[in-house]
Amino acid sequence: MESIQFGASRQDGNSLVDVVSSKVRSRMMAGIGGKDTRPELELRKGLFARGLRYRLHDRKLPGRPDIVLPRWNAVVFVHGCFWHQHPGCRYASTPSTRAEFWMDKFAKNVERDGRNIAALEALGWRVRIVWECDIKADLDATILNVERWIRDEHSA
Repeated sequence: MESIQFGASRQDGNSLVDVVSSKVRSRMMAGIGGKDTRPELELRKGLFARGLRYRLHDRKLPGRPDIVLPRWNAVVFVHGCFWHQHPGCRYASTPSTRAEFWMDKFAKNVERDGRNIAALEALGWRVRIVWECDIKADLDATILNVERWIRDEHSA
């Protein structure tokens, strides 16, 4: 078995080392789904336990938000730090292999996120982005913050 390490550059300029081959990495990346991710499921479970009821991935809304709370006129996107390039986050790295491709892809993701947020706000929705790293760092605090945002900023 060949031992190859592939580099990736982070926003802070330090490099990361990939310990799997490009074929394995490609298969892993292809298997990442756009909905029902672990951070999303953890947040949903916590909000449900606190009595919040919601709809999922409403196709009628721009960007198909992960969590839609019609009663509070609020939507929540659970963004992966890598895919949505969370500013200043250690998980928001750019692979050094095909860096131009990745930078273009990330730029388009961020641009699309902005368009979707603007469209939702124009329709009167309140929009909250929850980052994967916040859920990883302190799930309970993140759930509490999102719940407060939902309940406190709008009286039903």
